[in-house]
Amino acid sequence: MEESQVSQSAWKRSMITRRSTFVANKIKMGKKLEKGLKEKNASAVSQDEENPNKTPEPYSCTGNFQADFTELCRRNSMTYIPPIIPRARPPTVMGHTESGKPDKGKGKAPQAPVEPDPDPEQDLDGEGIEAPPKTFTIKEKFEYFKPSVQVEMENFDKPDTVTEIYIRGWKIVEPIMEIFKQCWPKMAKLHTINLWNCGLSGEVITILASTITEIPEMRNLVLDGNTVVEENWHELMGEESPIQNLSLRHCGITDKGAEQIGQALGSTKRCNTKLISLNLSGNRITDVGAEHIALGLRMNRNLMSLSLASNFIGDKGASKIAEILSRFPLTHEEVVERRKHFSEKDFPERNKSPPGSRRDGSKDRPASVRSQSHMDKDKKGSKASAKKKDPKGKDAKEEEKHDKTKKKEKEDKTLTKKESRGTKASIAADTKGTKGKGKGKDKTKQAAQEVEDLSGGEVVNPLTDVADFIDGQLWVSGNRVLINLNLSRNKIAESGMNNLLKAMQYQTTILMDNKSGGTGLMRIALLKNKISQEHEVMRKLNDIMLHKDPYYKQPPQTPDVQSTT
Repeated sequence: MEESQVSQSAWKRSMITRRSTFVANKIKMGKKLEKGLKEKNASAVSQDEENPNKTPEPYSCTGNFQADFTELCRRNSMTYIPPIIPRARPPTVMGHTESGKPDKGKGKAPQAPVEPDPDPEQDLDGEGIEAPPKTFTIKEKFEYFKPSVQVEMENFDKPDTVTEIYIRGWKIVEPIMEIFKQCWPKMAKLHTINLWNCGLSGEVITILASTITEIPEMRNLVLDGNTVVEENWHELMGEESPIQNLSLRHCGITDKGAEQIGQALGSTKRCNTKLISLNLSGNRITDVGAEHIALGLRMNRNLMSLSLASNFIGDKGASKIAEILSRFPLTHEEVVERRKHFSEKDFPERNKSPPGSRRDGSKDRPASVRSQSHMDKDKKGSKASAKKKDPKGKDAKEEEKHDKTKKKEKEDKTLTKKESRGTKASIAADTKGTKGKGKGKDKTKQAAQEVEDLSGGEVVNPLTDVADFIDGQLWVSGNRVLINLNLSRNKIAESGMNNLLKAMQYQTTILMDNKSGGTGLMRIALLKNKISQEHEVMRKLNDIMLHKDPYYKQPPQTPDVQSTT
């Protein structure tokens, strides 16, 4: 019995040890499994980090410029991210408004009492230490030379109200411009971009030109101090460009760039209808470039301010600009376009073929147009048949009225042709001959009213404006929409100034009869050219422009002068 009890106790002990070892092994296996899973996850994360070719999820901009720009720079692995800071403003003095006038405090809440200045600090010797000035702040060394993006906001508490962006003095390369291309279109209130001396390239200008078309409120673009070898500035003035004020000062623009800018301003095919102000001062534009810009102003009737100061423009360029300000003959291409405009207005469906014809929709071969003689014959035949059928009907009366109006229009055209043949082509003779003629004034007013009716109140197309037939050419009035012209610090001499004087005389004379085409130049700057301000031509020019200046005020007359007058 004792042996059996001993064997049972030994068996129980062995079973207990087996169970304990089994549990211990199970715990060890669980720990090993957890450890393996952790190592597996860690290796997966390390593989993701080591795999730079894996494309991250695309980032969608929210309109918060600071957050969007920082995140996109981080995703592009940029070592230094330029900070976005508010644009510096001059400090305001206590007790004064922004206009500089002291607050009178009428009807306003009482202000908090001003705390007295603390006692000045003293050094070890007991002398007072001068307190730092309050009109400016001191920053670390080279802080202003680090790249940064300065912004203007409507409300500094709301980061999505950025209205203006200023970047100055650091090179903008293509990757940075691509980041801006993603951020700027989402900014609903951005209207001004100023990139001064940023070392822009032709590729960056192309990216910028495609970006500004997507910004909803974009109006002002300043790119001063950027010399671009490609000179593709005309891309910023495309048909879809919303830019109204463009500044390209000191950009090294030559005649090559001026030619492309002139073509972007206007041609017989298309014209820029958004740009209002263009600043091209401080470049290398000569007479050739000035002629190209003048060609653009022939058809452009939207630009109001042009600055060509500090260039190399001489008498030829100034004479070409004076020609487009007075009046000029149309070229063969412009005459063809003029006829197309009139034919489209008179016969809008003339070139359309009937829907059932074989030539309908054919691109290679347009539909034939019947000659005017056949059309006249058909009209005569239809009128005769209508008179035979219903001589006293409504249709016959309407046709008779239509014939009478046509005869009157033909008589008016013959009269205007006879009168225009007697006129001369010179500007000076035209200014003398149009003074004091009441009949001529009435005719020009009627012609202006007709043009306004045709255009529907819009800006008159110079190709459809009233023209005079002189010496085998059609002459039209020049550009009277441009009101500000700056030609200071150029190489204009007496002949160029004389042509500008004749243009201003022509504008003042024609504005007495017709003001529908614009007010003409109101300001012209001609300082520091190759002619003295005391010259007779300059004195006459200054006298004319003085009274056209909108800010000019006549000096008050004394009682003695009033009595004599």
